[in-house]
Amino acid sequence: MAKTRYSYELPEHDVDYGVKIPVEQLKIDPQAQRTLNEKRAQGIADHLVPEALGTIVVSQRPDGSRYVVDGMHRKRVCELKGIPTVMAEVHHGLSQAEEAILFLIKNRESSKPNALDEYMVGLTAGLPLFVDTEAVLQKHDLEMGSTSKNTIGAVAGVLRITETYGPEILDRALTIAEGAWGRTAATWDGMLLGGIGMLLGKHEMVDDDHALAMKIAKKGPAERWVGLVQSIASGGGLHHTGTGSRVTTCYQLLLREWNKGRRTNRVPVPA
Repeated sequence: MAKTRYSYELPEHDVDYGVKIPVEQLKIDPQAQRTLNEKRAQGIADHLVPEALGTIVVSQRPDGSRYVVDGMHRKRVCELKGIPTVMAEVHHGLSQAEEAILFLIKNRESSKPNALDEYMVGLTAGLPLFVDTEAVLQKHDLEMGSTSKNTIGAVAGVLRITETYGPEILDRALTIAEGAWGRTAATWDGMLLGGIGMLLGKHEMVDDDHALAMKIAKKGPAERWVGLVQSIASGGGLHHTGTGSRVTTCYQLLLREWNKGRRTNRVPVPA
């Protein structure tokens, strides 16, 4: 199956470099930004070398208001240290969604936001990877957050399923997980969902989701699966490759369960 491709793109727009901006003019849009870490900002302020403060990235909106795209913590440092102005790279003509995309682009190779912040910003940006994933979660009455029976903490793992195999596979993986283990916090464990997603995405012959869920359920609750996967993966995996990938180990266990007692649609297993 071809890999689903999601990319970050921006329209051509004007950019001014080396603009000195009064800090008091700078605003923050929480929907297009990560969460401010006050402790981190204070730590930077405590050891600040003003000459090394660098340049922040700002979006100037049509009404003249200026919103920080990248550099929120440096803005806060300036406030803490009483620094009146900061150098900025100013982008013009971007929508709120495009500001969010610019934030993600700027943070790809620097200090990445945490997975949940990136997810929320990605939704604001209207990026298909995040929008497609969110649509599936809403269908299952789930949301991203701290893991509970109704929220998923494995943000990166869930996004990886969508990106690699598509939202349809994520939809099926969530259905199978809930069918096997019910609606518990452990049901939404990232390695379990990842293993199910890998099995479905790699093998079209795995076509009976209810049957797979029932086979999984017979092996015990989600907590037992988590413990089993972790134990086997820490020992090098089922094939003792030494990589110990938990998602791959879960996939291999699930593949065995699917094949067990099956005469048709068996998945060939390498020797």
